[in-house]
Amino acid sequence: MSITAAREKFGVFLVRKGLRATSQRLAIFDAAFTLEEHFTADQLLDRARKLDDSVSRATIYRTLPIMTASALLREVDIGSGEKFYRPNRDGATTQVAQVVCVDCEKIFEISAPFMEWYSSTVSSKLGLTPASQRLQVSANCDVFRQSGACPRRG
Repeated sequence: MSITAAREKFGVFLVRKGLRATSQRLAIFDAAFTLEEHFTADQLLDRARKLDDSVSRATIYRTLPIMTASALLREVDIGSGEKFYRPNRDGATTQVAQVVCVDCEKIFEISAPFMEWYSSTVSSKLGLTPASQRLQVSANCDVFRQSGACPRRG
């Protein structure tokens, strides 16, 4: 999905929810879609303030759930107490698995089309319908374990 199409989707979602497309929300959207890697709310705040210095921390924390509900952002919780986000450029139906390096907390995403089949199969055996699914693998960096330095650490 192009940034233009995603921005239009965001606008439509806001209208459907009875919310306004304020300059702050649009700056947050634009900042999020310029980031290639996973980011935190604080990282997004820094980026959004470069686009609109009136963006507040509260607006970031109110806008992130809106963007995740619209399927424009994926939220990732790696158990560190801080959530990470990434633009969902492929659309709402993309199934991904996360592999988290526990040495540097870098998050990798890989396509996992089997997840929909698996969740449906397991749920149907119990007479349930899946509402969501997530696959997350925690892994160690072999290079870090051998050399003490992680090449992915920023």
